[in-house]
Amino acid sequence: MDIMLFSNGKLPGNTRLLEFGLDWIEAMVKRTGVKKFVFIPYAMIRSDYQSRADDLQSVLGEWGCEVINIAACADPVEALKQAEAFIVSGGNTWVLNKMLHDNGLIGPLRQAVLKQNKPYIGWSAGTNIGGPTICTTNDMPIVSAAILPSLNFVPFQINPHYIEASVEGHMGETRDERIAEYLIMNPHQVVVGIPEGTLLHIQEGQLNYYSANGKPMKLFKFSEEASYYQVGDDIQFLMEHGY
Repeated sequence: MDIMLFSNGKLPGNTRLLEFGLDWIEAMVKRTGVKKFVFIPYAMIRSDYQSRADDLQSVLGEWGCEVINIAACADPVEALKQAEAFIVSGGNTWVLNKMLHDNGLIGPLRQAVLKQNKPYIGWSAGTNIGGPTICTTNDMPIVSAAILPSLNFVPFQINPHYIEASVEGHMGETRDERIAEYLIMNPHQVVVGIPEGTLLHIQEGQLNYYSANGKPMKLFKFSEEASYYQVGDDIQFLMEHGY
């Protein structure tokens, strides 16, 4: 399997989607030889699906790839079967996860990525669904009948857009406090916080962390002090059973 889970889609100053990660994506495309990407835009609420697909086409087209908007396909399940790789937009995680379940795409996506080794690229919401559940998303549940279980590509929870900060005058919980609350209720889980400009890459079962700006990932466990991991640190233990 070859899975890239980006925290976000752009950094300040970027003009193109995933600009800060293009070297990594290009290496994946050349390594795997994939040409036909199916784009899953369901997380998008305030933007146009096809416009985002066109943006991605302008990026991936440089390497001879085609981007197909699944929302324009008559049979989404068949579109997944015909795809060589997948790219999943950020946006609202609750809407994305619900639509994947509603359209019967969770099983086919897991089969394609985990069994058929089709590459997967996601950012923000597209990364959140890579964990066992979407419980550690930052998004509001703006749909009813919200569904928590997701793709379970990795056995740990992910918090994209992780920020270690307090806002002056803001009396609500910090991100760390929200994650701590989750772990109190789910002490058997761990949460990986990935800040802007970073990604988790799973290739052939090997997990690595990359950063375009030197920011570390942060690992949260119940009743333990959070720990930091830099690029090059061994984080393979997160893929072991029990997490």
